[in-house]
Amino acid sequence: MNKTIPVSPCDTAQKQSPWLSVDDAIERMTNAVKKIQGTEVVTIRDALNRVLAKEVVSSINVPPYANSAMDGYAVNASDLPSAGETTLKLVGKSFAGIPFAGEVKSGECVRIMTGAQIANGTDTVIMQEQVEANDDQITIKPGHCKNENVRHIGEDIKDGDTVLSVGQHLTPAELGVLASLGVAEVTVYKQLRVAFFSTGDELRNVDQELEQGQIYDSNRYTLFGMLKNLGVELIDMGIIPDDRQAIENAFIQASQKADAVMTSGGVSVGEADFVKDTLDKLGKVDFWKIAMKPGKPLAFGFVNDAVFFGLPGNPVSVMATYYQFALPTLKTMMGLKATKATVVKVPCKTDLRKAPGRTDFQRGILQSNEKGELVVESIGMQASHVLSGMSKANCFIILPQDWGNVAAGTLVDVQPFRGLM
Repeated sequence: MNKTIPVSPCDTAQKQSPWLSVDDAIERMTNAVKKIQGTEVVTIRDALNRVLAKEVVSSINVPPYANSAMDGYAVNASDLPSAGETTLKLVGKSFAGIPFAGEVKSGECVRIMTGAQIANGTDTVIMQEQVEANDDQITIKPGHCKNENVRHIGEDIKDGDTVLSVGQHLTPAELGVLASLGVAEVTVYKQLRVAFFSTGDELRNVDQELEQGQIYDSNRYTLFGMLKNLGVELIDMGIIPDDRQAIENAFIQASQKADAVMTSGGVSVGEADFVKDTLDKLGKVDFWKIAMKPGKPLAFGFVNDAVFFGLPGNPVSVMATYYQFALPTLKTMMGLKATKATVVKVPCKTDLRKAPGRTDFQRGILQSNEKGELVVESIGMQASHVLSGMSKANCFIILPQDWGNVAAGTLVDVQPFRGLM
């Protein structure tokens, strides 16, 4: 049951404001961009975090031969006892890479190791712990069945199977699958290039001394980390001073080098007119107010031929708007299959403060309680300038636009950071 406070009449105007909803903004942005053009062939080691542009069809069976899933003894199921015990003669051994060369006859068995090829004349493996071995013979008790502990030909992948399809994100698991097929190279989409920079006379690099009124540029480092995780080619253009010509030059250079340009700060209308004037001069950019918290101001459009993302200036807002808007849009440009970030519904252990009118992305900690059940709790202070809260948190608690304060025990939607790339 929803335990939020009711929406009062004075909130109606805010709810009906021209601000874009989160879902509307995502839809507009992802629909406005196209998949990057061009492909290249890379080795599978270089394919990590790339996007597959040509499907992979297996030319072999995996595994290519029947093999043992356990250390034990390979036998013929016809020799398994239905009652009492059976004694079999040990006639050889089969190791991974060195199979038993002969034929196993009725009443015989072969010592076999995990991964070793099933010997001719056998179809079942009995775990070594379930037999009594004595010199050159073993004794088996009843309770076993045919094909026990045997991995069959093509059980994982069959010859002719389409294993990976276009748009597949290549993670470590996919690299292993490719290697298991003997595939050394794959065709991937060209790597997306993203240029990013910060603007502001007050900003300093981490290796500089701060003077009065100055702060360190943290947003460029969070953008670097998030974009690096995505697997794009990064173009870090540093800090650009609050100078009209410098800003224009930076946008021109960035749009010439990259497929997408990303900045933080200066996207509130009237906040920095030279930024807006430059964007109007070089391309087509819309300045939006999003019905979300944190991260109300957002700019999106095109600078020359490059897609432009103008994220808010507050550090938590930068991360929230990147994950909710920039990330799915960049994934679309990369050619990735469309997938939504994982959202789970769990009870919240703490009261949450919220005013109706905007979708809230509050920072929380998702964990198991003493009963092993997933629960979430607030990290505490939710101000958009408190970047340390993102470090403490491992998820967003998503509170719908029309909700008010939330009482402890309410089921809430939670978006784990680990589900975001």
